[in-house]
Amino acid sequence: MIDLIIRNGIIVDGTGKAGFQGDVAIDKGRIIEVGKISQRAAREIDASGHAVAPGFIDVHTHYDAQVFWDPKLTPSSNHGVTTVIGGNCGFSIAPLSGRPDDAAYLQAMLSRVEGMPLESLQQCTTWSWTSFGEYLDRIDGTLAINAGFMVGHSALRRTVMGKRAVGGKPSAEDLDAMKALLARSLAEGGLGFSTTMSPTHNDADGAPVPSRHADASEYVALAEVVGHAEGTFLEMVADVSRPFDEETLERMTSMSRAAGRSLNWNLLAPNSRLPQLFDAQLAASDYAAQRGGRIMALAAVRPISLVLTFESGMVLDSFPGWQQVMALPHQQRKQQLADPATRKQMQAVMHSPAAGAYAALADWSQWRITETVLPENKSLNGMLIGTLASMLNKTPLDTLLDLTVAEDLRTRFTPALTGTDDESWRMRARSWRDPRALIGGSDAGAHLDMIDTFALSSHLLADGVRERKLMPLEDAVYRLTGLPAAIFGLKERGVVRQGNIADIVVFDPTAIGAGPIYSRADLPGGNARLFCDAIGVKDVIVSGTPIIRDGQFTGAMPGKVLRSGRDTVTVAIAS
Repeated sequence: MIDLIIRNGIIVDGTGKAGFQGDVAIDKGRIIEVGKISQRAAREIDASGHAVAPGFIDVHTHYDAQVFWDPKLTPSSNHGVTTVIGGNCGFSIAPLSGRPDDAAYLQAMLSRVEGMPLESLQQCTTWSWTSFGEYLDRIDGTLAINAGFMVGHSALRRTVMGKRAVGGKPSAEDLDAMKALLARSLAEGGLGFSTTMSPTHNDADGAPVPSRHADASEYVALAEVVGHAEGTFLEMVADVSRPFDEETLERMTSMSRAAGRSLNWNLLAPNSRLPQLFDAQLAASDYAAQRGGRIMALAAVRPISLVLTFESGMVLDSFPGWQQVMALPHQQRKQQLADPATRKQMQAVMHSPAAGAYAALADWSQWRITETVLPENKSLNGMLIGTLASMLNKTPLDTLLDLTVAEDLRTRFTPALTGTDDESWRMRARSWRDPRALIGGSDAGAHLDMIDTFALSSHLLADGVRERKLMPLEDAVYRLTGLPAAIFGLKERGVVRQGNIADIVVFDPTAIGAGPIYSRADLPGGNARLFCDAIGVKDVIVSGTPIIRDGQFTGAMPGKVLRSGRDTVTVAIAS
């Protein structure tokens, strides 16, 4: 008797073709038949009224540390994701040098730049591995879903150069050591090389993270190493607040060409206020293609809501003219934010051409007070800054900064949401279909107190497909499954097809969605994170084993650590 049959579903197979009624038979972790199946199975799932699709693939996550304290990799698994790729933006947590101060630096950096509580990072594991392979071995066999990880530039730099990784130029010996370490990490299963040039990426001291101190030759030399490893790819984050300059375009293109691999960048965020930015950033792919490279954007599925504090400074420190203030130690930062002359300068630059795309965030009156700290300010929660400014007869920026200074910079604010209009949604839909882009950018596992983009698949199928009818269900599923599997060379995944690995999600297309955002205190040390429950996801199956049945976790952990070459194949640039 075979292991499992999913019966009576509408099979949306991940190729983009029309869904069809049928059954899926699974045995020994693989799909053995698709169609009308007369056999019986040890277990059967009735999928009547539901779509049966390949498990969703999320190519931009930061679950590198979360694997140790939440092997279910929630909330991604709740939302039907069966495969994730971590280690993006240059922020892997392997390799390590074995020096405690290097591990401590990476922990503090991740806490600052990716919004992971430092206490949680310190408590989640011993951080006792050194090689990339040791890290992968540590988590192999412990996960509910499949996870692969890229090798991060900042980790490589810190491991080889120590404290010189910030501000230092590598010697010839340093560069050779980084190349050798990258080659070894890829041979041990790293899926590729990731890095960042983004001005939003600063370490715990307010300095640019290690990769931002590299010159073009270092980026290209490391990318070249990737070209010698089977089944690998590249990822980079650049300054997305403005059209890419020639230096950025050339750097991304040279990396892709040197590796003979595609490079994806994060994040394309369509907004009708900035149509030229949208077109210019997509055109980076044309620039690369004309020069023998391949660049792909990761496109957002919805407007991004941010929760910001002046304590962490994330995003705020990338505002033009604000960097110097936001990089100051806490007490000095408070003093500067209270200074009228500093405020005048901050206001002026955010209303000048230098602000670029960040100008859309400069209407302080539309910032909302999300959460206050002092008991006497509790009544302000949910209030617009403009409303409070009118009550106090102050300017909006003075009102905002007075409040955060009074609360030791811990007040949480939400800037006005942009990109919610119909034209922005039409631009978004164009990006989903554009061959130069791929749906992505969930950042799941990161920015735990700041953004809610982790439910990417549910939002696409609810907002983009069912509510706004911007894309047929079959096309959306293809772009969450078959397409990323093909682009990233994931073997035998992404399509419901005989012989493929049985990673499958069963969901109700009339109901699928993401529930309200709430705070969930389940991180090590009792820290909280933003979370939302899945709606309409009935069953999630990984390698033929159900991990979610009728919306509830089964306790099974069949996920696989994906390793380059074994679980991936090289995808040539021309494909």
